[in-house]
Amino acid sequence: MVRRDRLRREWWVQVGLLAVPLLAAYLHIPPPQLSPALHSWKSSGKFFTYKGLRIFYQDSVGVVGSPEIVVLLHGFPTSSYDWYKIWEGLTLRFHRVIALDFLGFGFSDKPRPHHYSIFEQASIVEALLRHLGLQNRRVNLLSHDYGDIVAQELLYRFKQNRSGRLTIKSLCLSNGGIFPETHRPLLLQKLLKDGGMLSPILTRLMNFFVFSRGLTPVFGPYTRPSESELWDMWAGIRNNDGNLVIDSLLQYINQRKKFRRRWVGALASVTIPIHFIYGPLDPVNPYPEFLELYRKTLPRSTVSILDDHISHYPQLEDPMGFLNAYMGFINSF
Repeated sequence: MVRRDRLRREWWVQVGLLAVPLLAAYLHIPPPQLSPALHSWKSSGKFFTYKGLRIFYQDSVGVVGSPEIVVLLHGFPTSSYDWYKIWEGLTLRFHRVIALDFLGFGFSDKPRPHHYSIFEQASIVEALLRHLGLQNRRVNLLSHDYGDIVAQELLYRFKQNRSGRLTIKSLCLSNGGIFPETHRPLLLQKLLKDGGMLSPILTRLMNFFVFSRGLTPVFGPYTRPSESELWDMWAGIRNNDGNLVIDSLLQYINQRKKFRRRWVGALASVTIPIHFIYGPLDPVNPYPEFLELYRKTLPRSTVSILDDHISHYPQLEDPMGFLNAYMGFINSF
């Protein structure tokens, strides 16, 4: 019996000795290489500096002679690359098509420790427009998910008529949790947002398998991303060790609850043209609860509901439907 216990202890010691270097190697595994398409996206973009931090952005010149500018605000946990399927279509309508990777996302810097906030992301958008010399131009905002919350803060500042803020011509939101009470975060988001001491461990243990299993369910059953598309998303997250700041970025969920009156109030009293493009199969912003509250809160807003199998990433799942809905809105005023 004593010998058996000793052998069992020795076995666990051997397992531990083997596991330690394997775990260490895993935690320091390099990020995946960029696909040719993602590499091209990065190469065609630029960086500007905001308070010592590098922010990646795209800025394409489209229709010559048009004064129209559209600024695209991406969602969590991905990047400006979310817009690539509708990018060319937008350049056929707008003179300037601009998108950025928010701080902590994509190819932008991902400082840690850092207090990530919606307020800072909004200030970065304002700084980018100043950097491009467009601070005095009227811009159209097109946003998705996390970007919807940033757009709400930009709208609040615009309504306050503060100098140096964006002048917003129109706003189009899409599948964002603008109402805390109808937002249904994923299990992994809940764990990372409220995990305390567990969060740093979870972020280090996150891998492509965990990421893809967590993200795929927010797409429709017929419009799920291919494995190569998921790898592009994961490569953007892993760039600059972005998986290690996901728990910090997710504090926006708590910020949204705390500042609900400020951000929902900015939408409710809006006077500019506003539109919402909605993938109705979205488990994060479920139908019909979300849409009923949206229409009640923003009766002046128009809404485009895409096909019933389109979910949380409408610009990727149904790019033509999304683009047609947006162009219909833009051409209506």
